[in-house]
Amino acid sequence: MKIEINPIKIFNWLKTLVIGGARNPFDAGIFQKISLIAFFAWVGLGADSLSSCCYGPAEAFISLKNHPYLSIFVALATAFTIFVISASYSQIIELFPSGGGGYLVASKLLSPTFGMISGCALLIDYVLTIAISIASGADALFSFLPPEWIQYKLAFAAIGVLILILLNLRGVKESVSILAPVFLIFVLTHLFLILYAVITHLLDLPKVAANVTYDVTSAYSEIGIIGMFVLILRAYSMGAGTYTGIEAVSNAMSILREPRVETGKRTMKYMAISLSVAVIGLMFAYFLYEVVPCEGKTLNAVVLEAMTANWGENISRIFISVTLISEAAILFVAAQTGFLGGPRVLANMALDKWFPTRFALLSDRLMTKNGIFMMGISALILLFFTRGSVQLLVVLYSISVFITFILSQLGMVRHWWITRVKVEQWKKKLFINGIGLVLTIFILISMIIAKFQEGGWITLFITVLLILAVVVIKNHYKRVAKMLERLDSLVQVSKTPEGGIPGRQIEAAVPECEPKAKTAILLVNGYNGLGLHTLFSVIRLFGNTFKNFVFLQVGVIDAGVFKGAAELQRLQIKVKKEVDAYVNFMRSHGYPSEGYLAIGTDVVEETVKMAPQIVERFPQAIFFGGQLIFQEYSILSAWLDNYLVFAMQRRFYYQGVPFVILPVRVI
Repeated sequence: MKIEINPIKIFNWLKTLVIGGARNPFDAGIFQKISLIAFFAWVGLGADSLSSCCYGPAEAFISLKNHPYLSIFVALATAFTIFVISASYSQIIELFPSGGGGYLVASKLLSPTFGMISGCALLIDYVLTIAISIASGADALFSFLPPEWIQYKLAFAAIGVLILILLNLRGVKESVSILAPVFLIFVLTHLFLILYAVITHLLDLPKVAANVTYDVTSAYSEIGIIGMFVLILRAYSMGAGTYTGIEAVSNAMSILREPRVETGKRTMKYMAISLSVAVIGLMFAYFLYEVVPCEGKTLNAVVLEAMTANWGENISRIFISVTLISEAAILFVAAQTGFLGGPRVLANMALDKWFPTRFALLSDRLMTKNGIFMMGISALILLFFTRGSVQLLVVLYSISVFITFILSQLGMVRHWWITRVKVEQWKKKLFINGIGLVLTIFILISMIIAKFQEGGWITLFITVLLILAVVVIKNHYKRVAKMLERLDSLVQVSKTPEGGIPGRQIEAAVPECEPKAKTAILLVNGYNGLGLHTLFSVIRLFGNTFKNFVFLQVGVIDAGVFKGAAELQRLQIKVKKEVDAYVNFMRSHGYPSEGYLAIGTDVVEETVKMAPQIVERFPQAIFFGGQLIFQEYSILSAWLDNYLVFAMQRRFYYQGVPFVILPVRVI
């Protein structure tokens, strides 16, 4: 007995097993099911900034070298900056409740070009977020593992990225829910660490104050007031990765529970308070226990050993292990921010044709799967390029995001000034975003100065390369749009009495389709020049062979549509109107005609699903699809332009259904 193996069915079974079954976008409660309340948003989005406590404060503290007590000024300045940036982004959330973050803010309030620059910088930062979070997590985990295991650290980090890719392909809520217990363990262990360090050293506060005074005096006498300021500034900039998760809420508003603005602002509040407490608390713990860097261990591991030195060996080992494992785990959770925010920025830019349009498409799990793959693969490349070195990644990290911060704050300042007559309390709003603008400019300049020669130039170079690449993509889409304008002239012609089908008279009454007659089924994507050109080609090439004409269109639910039930309803109405336009046109010229439509995330899958029922009704049917053919073939056009018709043809052939591709030349 011969067993037939269907590779498509096997692939779909494996995909469902690993990622989960398809979701119904028309489920009345789908947006409720996949959205996040403030707590889970804090876990999924706030973990990025909170996890920076595993390396940000430590890098700042170490950079102060022989003047550790100056870290108190760095800690206070960092906390102040956190609250300013959080307050300014809360105003962005109010103005842009549907999300979009730095890309949308700069695009709408400054210009599309500034928006593109902001989006590119943010994408670089999100890739670095994933890379540095995973690398730091591996560092924390291997801090208490046997030294001979260190050779497996990079492989472990790579596996971590792959696991997160799979989790995010399943869905946002699923990935965050799984990681929430880890987040809570991290918060509780580090809150205990901070409280224990402060409470047990309350009697030492006079000594701490004396040490701060001594460090200030010593630094002043050694390097002068300017040198001391530069030293503090450099430490402040080395810890700038602390701020990078703050903007993530405004980018991911679409996944927050209604009312989104209130949920977003509550999430921002949770982030600001927890992050400020963590940064100040850890800085205090470092100088209270007078820790110094130790080879092969993170500074947090060193302070934990000092703190638990008198607890007894077993208790000390257990607490240190739990805390460091929670650090490693939350750093993996922090990489979630890159997977949550990055694909959404990519999708928004793809909708505006800065990136290939495929990045705006959703999977059957209603996730932007191409964006998830893009962010994960880019992070893997970066990990292998840097060999998972946190020291190098910290230098590369956080520069790009401040470009986005600056453009966002500048756009908001401009908005409040332009609308000052209409907006109440505009001076207060302008002041908040103005302070944010000044601070972010100051931080960016200081970071470039401090990090440029150490490797910061690499981040700027990659950002410039990405900007140039998306400009090339945008220009390609503009050229294609101009070419398609010539085809779209057929739409206007078809609406005139002279614009009919040669040899056919306009008729008032048209008979119904004859199911057993030869039928041409045309796949269309809107009532446009491409569809009409394909239709006229069928009539020109086959004459009166076909008695019936059937039009099939799939409305694509992409990231631009999947924002609410109202958007889905508008899509349905639009698609039906376009299909009806073809049907009415053919009937007006005496051809029996019908229309079919479907709404889904995948054009090929939806078309293949509908084909059997259409073929059952019209057994003598042949499917037709039009394909744009450019005068000159290029790798860019092959990558960017839609070649779905070839994928459909392969699937139809597998089912034994005839499918003809008609070339539509664009000059």
